[in-house]
Amino acid sequence: MDKEEKYVDEIADQDDNFSKWYNQIVRKAELADYAPVRGCMIIRPYGYAIWENLQSHLDARFKETGVVNAYFPLLIPRSFLEKEAEHVEGFAPELAWVTRGGGEELEEPLAIRPTSETIIGHSYARWVQSYRDLPLLINQWNNVMRWEKRTTLFLRTAEFLWQEGHTAHRTMEEAEERTRMMLEVYRAFVEEDAAMPVIAGRKTENEKFAGAVRTYSIEALMGDGKALQAGTSHNLGQNFAKGFDIQFLDADGQRKYCSTTSWGMSTRMIGGIIMVHGDSSGLILPPRLAPYQTVVVPIWRKEADKSTVLAQVERIEKLLKRKVRLKVDLSENTPGWKFNEWEMRGVPVRMEIGPRDVQNNSVVLVRRDNRAKEVVPVDALETRLPELLEEVQKALFQRALEFREKNTHYTDSYEEFKRIIAEERGFVRVKWAEDSAAEQAIKEETKATIRVIPFDQPAGGVQGKCIYTGKPATCEAIFARSY
Repeated sequence: MDKEEKYVDEIADQDDNFSKWYNQIVRKAELADYAPVRGCMIIRPYGYAIWENLQSHLDARFKETGVVNAYFPLLIPRSFLEKEAEHVEGFAPELAWVTRGGGEELEEPLAIRPTSETIIGHSYARWVQSYRDLPLLINQWNNVMRWEKRTTLFLRTAEFLWQEGHTAHRTMEEAEERTRMMLEVYRAFVEEDAAMPVIAGRKTENEKFAGAVRTYSIEALMGDGKALQAGTSHNLGQNFAKGFDIQFLDADGQRKYCSTTSWGMSTRMIGGIIMVHGDSSGLILPPRLAPYQTVVVPIWRKEADKSTVLAQVERIEKLLKRKVRLKVDLSENTPGWKFNEWEMRGVPVRMEIGPRDVQNNSVVLVRRDNRAKEVVPVDALETRLPELLEEVQKALFQRALEFREKNTHYTDSYEEFKRIIAEERGFVRVKWAEDSAAEQAIKEETKATIRVIPFDQPAGGVQGKCIYTGKPATCEAIFARSY
């Protein structure tokens, strides 16, 4: 028992040191580890299994909208990046360069991709000739590199995994429709599959993607009250099309530039899942993305009971095959140690099977989110276990939503705003007159940024004055400190 208690006691308290708690969970649950290259990470099998499930669910949603997958090169010629001035200026501090290959100096330095708008734009210029070639709806699952100075596993690393979608359209209106469509795909995935409530809206000019006409994002509130940008979708207008000469012959016989979009979500979503759902015992994984939805812990004291219990476990494995992602823990650790281990790893439901359970032809199911126990007949498992997993999924979302609502503040006073940012946690929703200089001043004074201008603005428009400038407010904006 001492070993079991110590195992849990070694986790830092979330309220005392959230950052330490987070890093301990990532390492102890064997999600990721530090790499020998500064700022990079090794994603361990359990962490990668979460990424695979995330990828599977999201990829299916993309394909429902007509998107197909492809792959583009890792290395990008410097001349490509220089074709869109705002874009290269935005990424210049984060670029990593290859200058030698095969022992020789390269004629032109090659950037390790920070994102792929430029090299994809080059390809689209060759592929698009007529309006009949449009729209182009392509996504790729890949890695990118951004030379970050301060890194945190999953949340911000020099190299990370993501998907990046890139589309080309006949008109700005079609590009805008696709940009908003993909943001909605992200919202639905994050809320329905990751059980994380988000606020969708538009980024300000200061916060938009380098080279975009408009950037939209979904913002989630983490357990420590900081915001996390969970996904972004960019309307690039004709900026990249003009830089790479992506033109088409339209039905009216005129040559025109395409309008393009890009959109992405990365492995930082795994960090978000940890920070939104985790507790003092470790991870709590939403069932739809959990590598194992249920862990089976066989229990016996007498050797004579072992074969009976294991026979029942085998029967249940066959019963639930392809219905639930099941893990049977046959290690030689004690049942108590196993309970702690799988709680740490966030498995949504634990199934306990002992000699008495075999006699009664039942099992004990224990929820990870609230530790509620339930005795279920074996014959009812095929129906009840999937139902219970869905109940856990919905409960996690509801709990996170209640946390966000409790930690969303409203104020018309800038002095009160500063106090909330400094002393409390969460989102602060205020009246705002869009002003880039004022936005930058608030960032310097409080370290808070406008996370998003929400789509859900007050009916009939915003009444009152901007919290900072005193000018007539044009919208409501959400500020927070962020990752």
